[in-house]
Amino acid sequence: MCNNNSYELIKKLSCTFGPSGCERFVTKLIEEILKSKNLPVTPKYDKLGNLTVELKSGKENAKKLMLSAHTDEVGFMVTEISESGYLKIDTVGGISPEVVAGRHVTVLTKEGFVDGIISSKAIHHKDREDRLKPEKIKNLYVDIGAKDGDEAKELCQIGDYLTFSPNFKYFGKNDRFIGSKALDDRLGCAILIELLKRLKDKVDSLPLDLYFCFTTREEVGISGATVAANIIRPDYAVVLETTAVADIAGVPESQKVAKLGEGGVISLMDRSTIYDRGLIDLMLETAKENGIKAQIKKFVSGGNDAGHIHKSTTGVRTLALSAPTRYLHSPNCVASLDDYDAMLELLYKFILTEKLK
Repeated sequence: MCNNNSYELIKKLSCTFGPSGCERFVTKLIEEILKSKNLPVTPKYDKLGNLTVELKSGKENAKKLMLSAHTDEVGFMVTEISESGYLKIDTVGGISPEVVAGRHVTVLTKEGFVDGIISSKAIHHKDREDRLKPEKIKNLYVDIGAKDGDEAKELCQIGDYLTFSPNFKYFGKNDRFIGSKALDDRLGCAILIELLKRLKDKVDSLPLDLYFCFTTREEVGISGATVAANIIRPDYAVVLETTAVADIAGVPESQKVAKLGEGGVISLMDRSTIYDRGLIDLMLETAKENGIKAQIKKFVSGGNDAGHIHKSTTGVRTLALSAPTRYLHSPNCVASLDDYDAMLELLYKFILTEKLK
């Protein structure tokens, strides 16, 4: 198993409970980690729960760079408690029905955390044609081991949040792959924390003022980043994300977004943003000059916090750097630690370049 503290940070963050609208466990953990590292920073919260840490250069009229990673993960919410003691649920964020049935989940209740299993009819009880179809979310239920509705209501209530349960794994050659829920975007959060640690002794040499933003509610409309950007009013922004790739068997080469192990993914365009070409070129130039792997996103898909950051205030020059990740929004997202290392090193070099002043 990998024992690098940076990688264990990813594990700790991704195993923490934090669906959209309930990110407080994640942001509090991040605040505790920053304090434990004795970093010369003061975490600040805004009205939507975004956690922002400033690292000022001390230079007069310095430009502002916003670095953003979202703290929330996809999850579920209890919508009904049946008389027989089962929970009915709906999704919080985009989750495909194919990855849901049979999964272990954690429910946040007024009394604490409760375990459950997302369930459906057994295959023996389905018609032949129904066996080939994924069960719709509305037909699934969560079994929490309650004997009836009254017992279930003693534990849970309508509006309680659920997420896939923690299941972090190192695997592959030399344990260089990781699998877990919530790598989207706790992996990005880990990079921001490690970046803060690396830059703490270089404040006097920073070419601009840095704002490390751990944002909320990205999976349900990007509302957190909108507020953070309007408060900071940055000149530049780099959004750290994960991006869904299709580098798996049976997918045509033309449809593969990016590949694991080839470095961070730089977006040209997605469903909500056309990225700043000058920043794209500068990051690619930085990668080449320092021998750091990086790749271009080859497919227009998805969206992230950049969709609202780039059009906040009077406009923000924005770039997205993402970790190529398989099986996003599932209980077992898969990413490469080589890509994580490359992203951290590339962003570090990019920030220190004098060309952003």
